Amino acid sequence: MCLGVPMKILELHDNGFAIAESGSVNLKISTQLLEKVNLGDYVIVHAGFAIEILDEKAAMETFALLEELAKSHEEVENERFK
Repeated sequence: MCLGVPMKILELHDNGFAIAESGSVNLKISTQLLEKVNLGDYVIVHAGFAIEILDEKAAMETFALLEELAKSHEEVENERFK
């Protein structure tokens, strides 16, 4: 299974790289697979590569789903170790 994480572009570099943020994590990513990425864009990142540009609404919905999944996982783990 592959997982792509939504991230917001914070910095763009001339060499096809960018700094992107998801939550408290900043990561240097490649933007070379996309035609045009702008500062502030949300992108799906997989294995260090931006593979798709998202609109802000889709990014926020994805963040909410990931947060819900993490909460659910935490609840299951807490029950397991009681």
